[in-house]
Formats: sequence, C-alpha cells, structure tokens
Amino acid sequence: MHQDIEHLKRAIAGASESSIIGVGSGGSFTVASLLCNLHETYTGRVSRPSTPLEIICNPTLASSSPVFLISAEGKNPDITEALGRARHHSARPVHVLTNRSDSPLMAAACQLSDVSAHVFELHEKDGYLATNSLLLDAMLLARAYGELDGATDGLPSSIEDLRIGVHSIHQWIALAAGFVEAATQRGAIVIAYSPLLRPIAADLESKLAEGALLHCQLADLRSFAHGRHLWLAERPKDVVVLALIEPSLGELWNRMSELFPSEIPTFTMPLAGATPCDLIAGLVGQMHLVQAIAKKLGKDPGRPDVPQFGRDIYYIDLPKVIPSPGTRLPAEEQSKYDVLGSRWPSPRKRSDMTRAMGAFVTAITQQNFRAVVFDYDGTLSASQRRTAPPSGPILNHLRRLVEAGVLIGIASGRGDSIQEQLAEALPEQILSHIFLGLYNGGWIGSAISPPETPKGTVEFLSHVTRIARKLQSLGVPIERIKTTHPYQVSIRFRDGLPTDKMWFVVADALRQAGLTTGTLFLSKHSLDVLAPGVGKSGLIAHIVQNQKVDPHQVLTMGDQGAWPGNDVSLLEHRFSLSVDMPSRRLDRGWKLAPSHKRDVDATLWYLDRFQTDGSGGFRFSMSDEPSSDD
Repeated sequence: MHQDIEHLKRAIAGASESSIIGVGSGGSFTVASLLCNLHETYTGRVSRPSTPLEIICNPTLASSSPVFLISAEGKNPDITEALGRARHHSARPVHVLTNRSDSPLMAAACQLSDVSAHVFELHEKDGYLATNSLLLDAMLLARAYGELDGATDGLPSSIEDLRIGVHSIHQWIALAAGFVEAATQRGAIVIAYSPLLRPIAADLESKLAEGALLHCQLADLRSFAHGRHLWLAERPKDVVVLALIEPSLGELWNRMSELFPSEIPTFTMPLAGATPCDLIAGLVGQMHLVQAIAKKLGKDPGRPDVPQFGRDIYYIDLPKVIPSPGTRLPAEEQSKYDVLGSRWPSPRKRSDMTRAMGAFVTAITQQNFRAVVFDYDGTLSASQRRTAPPSGPILNHLRRLVEAGVLIGIASGRGDSIQEQLAEALPEQILSHIFLGLYNGGWIGSAISPPETPKGTVEFLSHVTRIARKLQSLGVPIERIKTTHPYQVSIRFRDGLPTDKMWFVVADALRQAGLTTGTLFLSKHSLDVLAPGVGKSGLIAHIVQNQKVDPHQVLTMGDQGAWPGNDVSLLEHRFSLSVDMPSRRLDRGWKLAPSHKRDVDATLWYLDRFQTDGSGGFRFSMSDEPSSDD
C-alpha cells in the first residue's frame, strides 16, 4: 500500500486506448489475468492473458498491442525468451513487472530499446507457489487501476478487513471445513465462476494443480451447462463444486445449484462485486482455501519435493528446441502491405510488389551517395529514452562517415536539446561537419552551436496553441504543449498512447476552426503542427544547394514514413530507407532491415552496410555480412 506506483500508473494510462497482452507463468499468469481483467473493466479494450510459450510460438501477438511481461524473480527462462521475441515484433512499448532488479530477465530488458521496467523488490521470501509476490503485484495493479479511475474508497490496509460476502477470510474458511473434507476425500473439484472473477479461478486451479492437491476443472457458469454437468451425473461420488459468484450471477447460481444431484457437495465464494478490492479478497480467500485443503491432505504446497526431471524440464534451453516462427512473405514486402492496409488476406499475386522491391534494391545498391540525412528520435536515438544521446555504436558510425568525408544531416521536431546531446558526445571537428534541421527543418545550421530562435509570432501557431489548450482542458490526454515561433506547435501525449488516434482528435479541432490540417504530422509520442513552409525536406534542399550535391546522391532515413508520419518528406525522397513504418510509395521509402529489427536496431543494420569509398562517398550494400570499413 505504500509503494510508489506512479511509473506503473503512467504505463497503464498510456495503454488505455489499446488492448494489451499480459504474459506470465504460474502465479505470474494470475497477475497477468488480473491485469487484463482490470484493463477490460476500466477501458473496454479486449485484452489477453498469455503464457510465455504462446508469445514464443506466435510473437506476432505482440505486434500491435502493449505487452506486460510479469515474473517475480525473473529467473524463468521462458519469460526471458518471450521478452526477446515480443520486443522484436512489437511496434509498441514492452513493459516488465518484476520483484527483483538483479535477474536474467532484467539483464535482457536492459539490452533492448523501448522496454520499461517496473521493479518492486520483494522483502519476504517466496515459497514454491509464489504467494507473496503474487499478492504484492496483484495489489499494485489493483491500486493502479483504482487510483487512475479516481476511486475514493481504495483498498483496505489490512487483510483482516477483506470480506467474502459478510464474512472475514477466516470466518469463510471456517465455514468451508465440511467442503474441504469432502473435496480431499473425493479428489476432484469443478470450479464454476463468473467471468468477472476469472483471475481468482485461474489462480485456484494453478495452485491446486502445481501443489498436486486436487484434480481441477474450470468453467464459467454457462460453459458448465454445455456438458460439464455430466461429471456430476456419471461420477457423483468423485467430485465437489465450488462457485465463485458476484451479485450479477447470484440468481443464476442459486437456480443451478438447486438442480444438482443432492449428493454433490457445493460451496460458494460470494463476493460483493468485481472491484479491485473484491478481486484481492477472492485471491486471498482462495489462497487460504488451498492451505486448508493441503493441511487436510498432510502436505505443504509451499515446500514440495520437486523431482530432478521437473527441474530439468523447467530449465530446458528454449531457443535450441523452439525455432522462430517462419514468415509467409519477405519482410520488406510485408511492411509495405501492412502500411497499405493489405495485411490479410494476403494478395495472391505479389508480382507487382516483388518487382517494385527488386527495382528499388537494385537502384539503391548501385547508387553512389555523398550525403545521408537522418531523423533523430526513433532512428538515431531510442524513442523512449529521450534524455540520452545516441548510443556508442551510432556515434561511432557518425564519426566514421564524417571522417570519410560523407555529409551528415539530422532532422528533428526537437530543438536545442539535440545540439546539446550531440555536443556532449562528439568532438567539435565532427560536429562542424553535421548539419541540423531542428523544429522539423524550420531552423537549419551546424551542430557546432545551439540554434537561435527568431523573435516574432505566427498567428496560425498562436491559434493552434489556443485550440490545443482547450482540448487539454476538456480531458484530452495531452501532457505538454510547446509552441516555438515561428516554426511549430508540438503536442505531446501520455507515453504509450497511440498518437495515430489522437491525430484525428486534433485534426478535427483544427478543421472546426477553419484551419488547415495539411501541416499536422505525428511521431510515436507527439503531434507537430508546422508553420507554412516548414518541413524536414528543407534540410535536404539546404545540403543540395549549399554543398553542391546532386539530389540523387542524398540518402534519407526515418521511422515514420507514411503520411501523416513526421518523416513523410524524408521517406518520399528518391533514395530513402525506413527503420519502422515505410512510405506508401512503392518506388522509395522501403524498410529493408529484417522484420525483427526496428528503430535504432534497424539503423545500425543499415549503417553496418554503408561502404565508404575514401573520396567522400559511400554505397549501400544488402550483403548479409556487415561491410563497414572501420
């Protein structure tokens, strides 16, 4: 109750416009189920709890949804492998919720871009069934959703304050004594549950199975009616029934239980609802029920005698035995189909796309280049780590190219912060050969010195600023509005929020005010409204005109190449490469990097294949072997 969960709340709020994937095993699967249950309840976005194996076998599940991977200790090899495959395929942030900062999972997370870690150290050691970490993480998520929703009643500060119906946990367990006796004698239990209480049912099944206590079947109350009742008819001496009920299904359960054969023992967990507090009460209650069943059987499910073959199964080296899923189309073509909305059903005749890709690859690999113009966030710098300069490998490539006489341009919607970051990371002799196009190309100059913003205002931008502030006052999830006259207005949203949806909100507001939407562009985290005449292509024109470079000798690179992406002007240049979303044009703006490489990883893949010629030029090679000359 006293943990700082602001970072976790921001992650959940940022995913509020999306469905999410929750990933976990054992007790962590319960937490993943709870996360998805709460997300559906509060946002209406259908969400899916998954095991790590589901993500490993089909990582495209993570392609369009934020992913939350949950692991108490971070030692499970399955979750670490799932993290790698999810990140390689996800276009959205990946989150890790764990209770240890020093673990294989956290070591892997630190090596990947766009992975946010939420670490809550566990002070009480977990047993085999991981009840401490499960309850800790469940409480944190329950708090997060409740606080984001503005709940005033909150969660109780003590387990003794939790209620199942009108009873405390201990009173309810006392009432269950006869049911526990029957269950342990019969050896099998059917758990019929309300769909709103699914996480409780999932955890009860997990604990009964992992503790080798009872054979267990799960079914929601109506699925039970589709044949599950035959167990009661055919094996009335072998089974008991537990019902997890909230008020909306209380009448249904009463009617069902009246129809059961009289010799079937039944018991009910009647919760007051499906609020975060009710779900926590149910989780704690069923943990005590498992304890009572185990005690009756003379077992300690928290300290089982785990056989060696079980440990060996747990630590199987998954990458060696589960190959990565194959692809139906070449990744280069698939990225174009995706941006065109032709994801599926796949076109039966791909000859046009295949010919277009072949023609582009031939042209770009045969061309001699003298200059390269990069986008910054998401291309040279990890888009989620905006306070850090480009990584060491990126900086090394920039030095290599400058020292080889290649002209470098960097175009960004940001301002002087980029010049400051580069000045901290690169020497002056390198900076003096790098051109910057800041504020989306509104200001163009050398990276050797910070930009000077002209005085004066543009009425169009002032009007846009007033509209954005009005939207913010109405509850539109705008985090920051930054107006830079005479270039642009930048509107930043909560981290993780899909800016493509927010583009329509802002565009509609501009339309209603009689303003043009033609200069409204999006990045992964913000929208930029540009003043007339401002654009990243201005930096290309500056290099062409001032350095006497043929336009076809300029190569451009960015991550948001499809309109209204803010790199559209870069990736509509004749020779252009995408590190994420390609242009919709078939003769340019292709993503040639492997499908699992995105953003900075894709940039490095391209840069490794830039072959300098010693006279200020370079060529791009598609060779599988990196051919850099450093």
